[in-house]
This record gives sequence, C-alpha cells and structure tokens, in this order.
Amino acid sequence: MPETDSPLAMLLRPLSLDDVVGQQHLIGPGKPLRQLIDQKQLFSMLFWGPPGVGKTTLARILAKATEREFYELSAVAASKGDVRDVINLANQGQKLLTQSHRAPVLFLDEIHRFNKAQQDYLLPHVEKGTIILIGATTENPSFEVIAPLLSRLRVFVLEELSLDDLRELVLKAAKTLKTTINKKAADEAIRLANGDARAVLTLIDNCWQAYHSITIENLKNLGDTGLRYDKQGDEHYDTISALIKSMRASNIDAALYYLARLVEGGEDPKFIARRLVIFASEDIGLAQPTALVVANAVFEAVNKVGYPEAQINLAHGVAYLAQAKKNRSAYNAYFAALADVKATGNLPIPKLLRNAPTKLMEELGYGEGYEMYSQQDLLPAQLKGKKYYSDRD
Repeated sequence: MPETDSPLAMLLRPLSLDDVVGQQHLIGPGKPLRQLIDQKQLFSMLFWGPPGVGKTTLARILAKATEREFYELSAVAASKGDVRDVINLANQGQKLLTQSHRAPVLFLDEIHRFNKAQQDYLLPHVEKGTIILIGATTENPSFEVIAPLLSRLRVFVLEELSLDDLRELVLKAAKTLKTTINKKAADEAIRLANGDARAVLTLIDNCWQAYHSITIENLKNLGDTGLRYDKQGDEHYDTISALIKSMRASNIDAALYYLARLVEGGEDPKFIARRLVIFASEDIGLAQPTALVVANAVFEAVNKVGYPEAQINLAHGVAYLAQAKKNRSAYNAYFAALADVKATGNLPIPKLLRNAPTKLMEELGYGEGYEMYSQQDLLPAQLKGKKYYSDRD
C-alpha cells in the first residue's frame, strides 16, 4: 500500500467521469452529466441517492471539468455565515473578472439538514447564478427541500451500485494495496458493508491494516456496518409499505422478509404491531374477523415481551395475517360514507330514527314508523337510495 495515512476510499476517489464506477444513466455517452462536461457548462442541481454512491465525487469532477472554484460544506455543521462567506467570494470574483468569471460551485452535502431559513437564503444567489449549487441528500427532496429551492434545481437520482460495480471497486482496492482478494472474500466484504461503496473500501482498508490479509474470516472479525435504516426517513416508510403490500398480496415469504428488515433495522416493535392491528381491519375485515383478535394479541405480547423475543410474536402475526382471506368492504364502505358526511354536512336525521324521550317529541313524530329488522331506507332524505357497502369488495 502507498506510504500514506489517507484512507483507501480517498486514494481511489475518481478524478474523471471515466474512472467513476456505476451511474451510467447519468455519466454514460450522451447522458446529462457527460454532456455538461463535454460542453463545459453547469447548472444548479441536486443529487439524491443512498450513501456511498458517488455524490461528492461527481460534484468535484463537474467543478474541475468545467474549470470552476469548488467549495464544499456539510449542512450538518455549516451555518448561514459559512454560506455567506462563499457568496462573498463569488461576488468578489464577479467584480474582478466580469468577462471570464465562471460562478463557483458550492457543494452542500446533506442539504436536507438545512432548515427553511437557511435554504431560503440560498434562493436569490442560485437564481442570479452567483453560485452553482450542487446539493446532496439521502432523503426524499420532495419532503426535505423547500419547494422554491427545489424548483431551481435539477434533481438527479443516483442508484445503488450493482454487485458487479462493487466487485470492480474491490479489485481496484486490491490492486492499490498490492494484494489479491478472491471472489468469496470480495462478496463477503460487499455483504458486510451493506452495498455501500465507501463502506466496502473502508472495511477492506481496515482489514488490511489489521491483518495484512483480506479473508472472509478476517472481514467477519471486523463486523458489519449494520443495515441502512433511518426511522424517520424513506427507508422507514418504504419498508413498512413493502410489508403491508406483501401481506395484502398474501405473500408470506416477502412479508416475513420485510418484517426481518424492519426488526434488524431497529424499528420499534410496537410500531410494527400497531400496523398489524390496522391491517387486520383494513384489509382482512369481515373475511376473517378473528384476524383483529390475533393482531391485538400480538400487540399485547410485544408490549409485554419486547425484543428480542417479540420478533417471534411479530412473525406469528405477519404470517397469520398474510395467509388470511382479504375483504376491504367495511373499510371502503366507511370511507365512502365519510366522504358524503364531509360533502353534505349535518343532514337532518329522519324522524323515525330520532329519540323521543318526551311527549312533545312523540307528538312531533319522533320515532314514528320505525320497525326493527325492516328493510327501510334509513338514510337522510338527500341520500335516499345510496349504497356504500358491497360484500363483493
């Protein structure tokens, strides 16, 4: 390995698009980022993707290839004052070189960490072209970036690197370290790092420093990086959505897999159990009323037991609900009725349904004509004949 303390991930950071692994939908021939470099043009943009897929690397390459100053800030630690300093430098450059000046690139990592006021501050400078803003985020920008700023940025979605891409990185790492890594050890490093390219390189780097040999056993001794799971982010919502939709499709295998993802990611077991209770009424409903009983029992068990044993209770519940027959008739009928309530307001309740606790109310006809177990239409006059429920749903 080269005589340096620089991390392997830094030593292997690509300096041009030709060295970048993956993201061919953005950097391949004729693709947008390749076109910008070929034309030496640049506009403000946002990179959205998981960790370790090259967001920072691409920003640096774009700035260098289009011959612009590059300023890098992390929204975790940066303040509005730090951004102001970059803006001031950009303004000074414009005054000194009005003809040939090219707006500098401000790369703002984890832009979703900036609050509304901080994001607002960027607006006029992006709009005037004082700076080229390249933001990076692992979170859905639709929710984390204010609409006025988002409308001024072109969003590019970066994809997770494929297994082949990651293997290519591992081979580059081995070449840099002047060693060899067999396929099984390479795949183990990729698995332990959960597919994060930077984490893969860091794991290999650490393994080499500790053992001077990269084997499956040595990699396992260093442990894995854990599942990527943000309880407040997209991973949280996407995984619970996958669990619910798998149960709805009666696919027990997929449902148990996504349950395992939630559990291994550290999700609150009571949150999962609450969703099972909701699912029992929403999707199973009248087809198997005991499903609600089971879901409630699972919730109570989880509440009493806790992890790690609670995962068994959750698995029991998920398997039961996934294989149960489905019927959304009660759910659909209720929300159809609710829509009419919201649209029509407090319609007069038919007199035959009204309570008649006094003689005056009886004389006014309250309760008159009501027959138990009859087939009378009991809806308000404006909704007569309306049908909400169908047992075919």
